[in-house]
Amino acid sequence: MSAVAVSAPRRPIRRRLSSVGLTLLAYLVVAALLAPIVWLVIASMQSRLELATGEYDLLNATVEPYRTMWGAVDFGRYFKNSLIICSVATLLATSFAASAGYALSRFRFRGSGFFGVSVIGTQLIPGSIFLLPMFLGFVWFNQNVGLQLFDSYKGMILVYTAFFTPVSIYLMQAYFAAIPRELEEAALVDGCTRLGAFVRVVLPNAAPGIVATAVYAFLFAWDELLFASNLTQEHAETIPIGIRNFIGNYNENYDQLMAAGVVSTVPVMVAFFATQRWLVRGLTSGAVKE
Repeated sequence: MSAVAVSAPRRPIRRRLSSVGLTLLAYLVVAALLAPIVWLVIASMQSRLELATGEYDLLNATVEPYRTMWGAVDFGRYFKNSLIICSVATLLATSFAASAGYALSRFRFRGSGFFGVSVIGTQLIPGSIFLLPMFLGFVWFNQNVGLQLFDSYKGMILVYTAFFTPVSIYLMQAYFAAIPRELEEAALVDGCTRLGAFVRVVLPNAAPGIVATAVYAFLFAWDELLFASNLTQEHAETIPIGIRNFIGNYNENYDQLMAAGVVSTVPVMVAFFATQRWLVRGLTSGAVKE
């Protein structure tokens, strides 16, 4: 009896210590993740000399790097190109993924299993392998069809849509599979067509998953550098190309580079915080809402 009486009060203490330890660990992880962002913002408001010597003057921060950055390499053009290309590619990839994911989750047809596996299997192949065939394909289309894909919005949108659609299909298939079939059957009984049930019933219930998939595609397209640097030359260059141009053979504008990094992060943060509620629900979906 005495042993039980002594050990009983220790359980709440252990739980408290465990809770405090997990809380501290969470704060440490968050601090480690935020430290580079905080350093980026602070460094973007320092002069080139202060960055070179490491003697940061936090009290006399300046916004001059932002002013010079915007006109140094025509950063506005890169920013506009990224917004157009990434937004259109995200819209197309999400639309294709929603249609294909719904078909794979609801219908069984010849080759559906192989198609579902091959879609996600394409992500096992390094993207650099497709670089040369795509470049040659762009040249062939220009010479034989007259369709300009190299260094154009059309070409980059096509590339990003093709690369981000497979994973988006895999994600959307899982989201649609978590939606009860009874909802569609009830809509069909009420007179809806299959397309009507998909638009009016399935898509609203899959909205968190659609948002999560769209944010995923947008973030990866926004940061992509390999294809943007090899399939563009002047007219369709995106933000990663513009940021790279701040470092040349004879000049390193680190102050402007940091300012460009802050500016390029703003749309991503806005997209995340604007869709945070839907994004969290989409990433944790799997439970059926009753």
